[in-house]
Amino acid sequence: MSSTTFPARVEALRRRKSLVVGVVIIGVLVVLGAIGPFLLADPSERVADPFLSPSASHWFGTDSYGRDVFSRCVNAIWLDLAIGVSVAVLAMVIGSAIGVVAGYLGGIVDDVIMRAVDILMAFPGFVLAMILLVSLGESLPKLAIALAIAQVAPFVRLVRSKVLSERELDYVAAARVSGARWPRVAFRHLLPNSIRPAAVQLTLVCGYSILNVAGLAYLGVGIHPPTAEWGVMVAEGAANMLTGQWWTAFFPGLMIAVTVMALHFIGDDLGGDRQ
Repeated sequence: MSSTTFPARVEALRRRKSLVVGVVIIGVLVVLGAIGPFLLADPSERVADPFLSPSASHWFGTDSYGRDVFSRCVNAIWLDLAIGVSVAVLAMVIGSAIGVVAGYLGGIVDDVIMRAVDILMAFPGFVLAMILLVSLGESLPKLAIALAIAQVAPFVRLVRSKVLSERELDYVAAARVSGARWPRVAFRHLLPNSIRPAAVQLTLVCGYSILNVAGLAYLGVGIHPPTAEWGVMVAEGAANMLTGQWWTAFFPGLMIAVTVMALHFIGDDLGGDRQ
C-alpha cells in the first residue's frame, strides 16, 4: 500500500510546486529566525567599520553604524513574521465574525454591515492603516490593530458570501428546528463550514501586512530605529543607495520580497485548490 501511496504523494507535490516552494521558503526563514540570533552578532552592536561591502566576513556587508546587515536581517525575521501573522489572524477573526452575522441575519443588519465594508474598501489599506495608527498612537499592539482593521473587509465579504450559500442547507435547518438560537446556529454550525475561504485569504493578508509594516516604517510611522526590522533597515539604507552602499537597503528589501512572494505562492495554491 505504501509503495503506491508514496509515488502518488510525490506526484501530487510535483503538481503543486508553488505550494512546496512557498512552504520551504517560509520554513527556512522560521528556522533561520529561531537559531540565527544565538549564532550571529548582536544586531545593535558595531562589529566592524561602517559601509563594508558584502564579503565572507560580513555576508550582507555593514551599515552606516558598522552593524552587520545579515545579522540584522535575520533578527528581523521573527518580528516581521509575528506582526504579519498576528495581523492576519486578528483580521480573520474579526472579519469572519462580522461576515457570519451579516450573512445569517441578512436584512437591515446585512445592509448596514456591507455599507460599512464598502466604506472601508474605498480607502487603500496602507493609507487607512496609517490614518488609524496616527490616531491610535504608535506601539506594536496598536500597529497590529490598525493593520488588522485595514484588512477586515475582504474577510467579511468572503465569509458572508459563503454563509449565504450555506444558510439554507439541511444541517442549518436541523439546527433551527432543534431550537438553537441564532448565535449558536451562526457560530457553532455555519462559521466552521464557511471559514475555509478566509483561511486561504490569511496567507495573502499576512504578506500584505509585512509590506505595509515596511512601508509605514519607511515613512517613519510604526516601528522606529534602531529596531532590527526590514522596513526600518530599508528606510535607513535608502539614502546610501545614491552613494554606492547599495547593500544596506537591498538585502532587507530582498528579505521582504522573498517572504511576501512565498506567502503569495502558498495563498495562490490554496486558492486554486479551493476553486
